[in-house]
Amino acid sequence: MAPTPAVPTRAVPTRAVPPHALPTRPLGSFPLRGVVPYITAWSSEAEQPAALVVRRGRLGYADEHPLDRDRFGILWRRIGASPGVGAPEYGRVHSLRQRRTMLRALCQVCGGPADRDRDGVLWLMGRAEYEREPWPAPIESPHPPVCTPCARKAVRLCPHLRDHYVAVRARRFHLSAVHGALHVPTVARPRAVAVETVPLYSPRTVWLQAGQYITRLVDYRTVRLPE
Repeated sequence: MAPTPAVPTRAVPTRAVPPHALPTRPLGSFPLRGVVPYITAWSSEAEQPAALVVRRGRLGYADEHPLDRDRFGILWRRIGASPGVGAPEYGRVHSLRQRRTMLRALCQVCGGPADRDRDGVLWLMGRAEYEREPWPAPIESPHPPVCTPCARKAVRLCPHLRDHYVAVRARRFHLSAVHGALHVPTVARPRAVAVETVPLYSPRTVWLQAGQYITRLVDYRTVRLPE
């Protein structure tokens, strides 16, 4: 097995993650009347028990395998993968599918490519979330992007968005933070002390068990969804 890459420690510009960067229930956590969004967790997809250890000065699993870490070397929660089995749990986002949609700019509802045109990739968010720091301030969001057909469906069916949504297209965006359980090492084993959103290149990510990515939309404009 190839050694796991270490978390980068170079100095990068950061700013405090604003309150709306905390996961606030993406579309996958709301029922869409017969549509189960791709990032929704199912009742069969339980969190997998794993023994936490300290290895090479960072949080790890006793029986760690490559999928446990992302390209930044950050440890992720283990969760089963059996979509469609059991009942959808709209209050819970599947961490690995959220991770995949954020990394690949996929639609959070259908799992296919998000809509992209000359103005950028399409995102939806609640109006109150956008108005905390409206354009042109950067937006930090746990919501993956969407494709146009799913966006039209979501604004009709999602209680979080109906009549009070904002659609934006982003030309420039990047992963900015991870949200999860922060641990501290102890004599016995690592212990969880807080649930936090931590900037992606913070040295504290070595003690994080991640559950969701946060994306920063930097160069974007508000748009109307096509009819």
